[in-house]
Amino acid sequence: MNTSKRSTSADFVRSFATGWPEQEPHIMVLSLTTDKGVQDFALTKEQALLVAKTMKETAARLARPKQES
Repeated sequence: MNTSKRSTSADFVRSFATGWPEQEPHIMVLSLTTDKGVQDFALTKEQALLVAKTMKETAARLARPKQES
């Protein structure tokens, strides 16, 4: 069982990139850059498609950004 604590805040992604290792064309690497550095994630094609679908559905439900006064 994972007992790690999760933060109540998140690091904002400053940039991202996708690609695949030449020697392993069956996986996609998603690189997320935050102020704390770069984190790489390896995904199968099925995982990448599920992440993309889930992010699209979730993004559609996000509230509009707050307007500055």
